[in-house]
Amino acid sequence: MLEMSASAGHLIAILLMAAALGMDAFSLGIGIGLKGVRLLDVIKLSSVIALFHILMPLGGMVTGQYVSSLLGGVATSAAGALLLLLGGHMVYSSLRGDKSESIDHRTGWGLLVFSLSVSIDSFSVGVSLGMFSGHLLFTVLMFGFFGGLMSVLGLLLGRKVGHSLGGYGEAFGGVILFAFGLLFLL
Repeated sequence: MLEMSASAGHLIAILLMAAALGMDAFSLGIGIGLKGVRLLDVIKLSSVIALFHILMPLGGMVTGQYVSSLLGGVATSAAGALLLLLGGHMVYSSLRGDKSESIDHRTGWGLLVFSLSVSIDSFSVGVSLGMFSGHLLFTVLMFGFFGGLMSVLGLLLGRKVGHSLGGYGEAFGGVILFAFGLLFLL
């Protein structure tokens, strides 16, 4: 019974992390959407972001599993520290107003750069998860799902509302990752 609740807790943590990482795509999607975006661009951007949100944490998890085999018990502390740094950086960036709005998302190169920029955090989280997670397929699929969903929502919302929401979405995602980093260290 205790093992089932621990597993359920682990799955909930993965869902929350996936949603938190999707906040970056959401906030940057708002910025792109504010410039005006066609529905075809929403579909293309969201699909590529979802793919990157699968590939980046997958690569990170493979790296994390390798590091875990080398570090042993230190791996959980390293994963927690990595999430603390990543979450703190996301909050700091959102408060500072760092944005990637200058990328032309309509070109192939711009599409790749934009998708990579909103998915790079997923690699770091994947490294952390690879050090202790056993739910590889579920994790990367949820990261992809939430990355794609949040980018669609951000792009569509950006078409409708002002600039004020974007930074708050990224800050909220950063706070969630920071909190998980603390939990791993305690």
